[in-house]
Amino acid sequence: MEAQVNIQFDELLKIVKNLPKSKLSILRAEIEKYLTQNNNRDDFGKLLLSGPTFSKKQLENIANTRNAINQWRTK
Repeated sequence: MEAQVNIQFDELLKIVKNLPKSKLSILRAEIEKYLTQNNNRDDFGKLLLSGPTFSKKQLENIANTRNAINQWRTK
């Protein structure tokens, strides 16, 4: 079960400041874990989008090579 509560940032900050040290360290660890997971996904997406791509000529060459290999395998 999940509940959503609308809390203003200032109120949230007050709540966090009033947490005991043990709970604060747990919260900090969870935030770090969340940031690390999202950062890795963003970095991976950027890597994929900025990676090299084939030119049309290279794609045609690959297609021709596949066709030649397929013909050679069926003989």
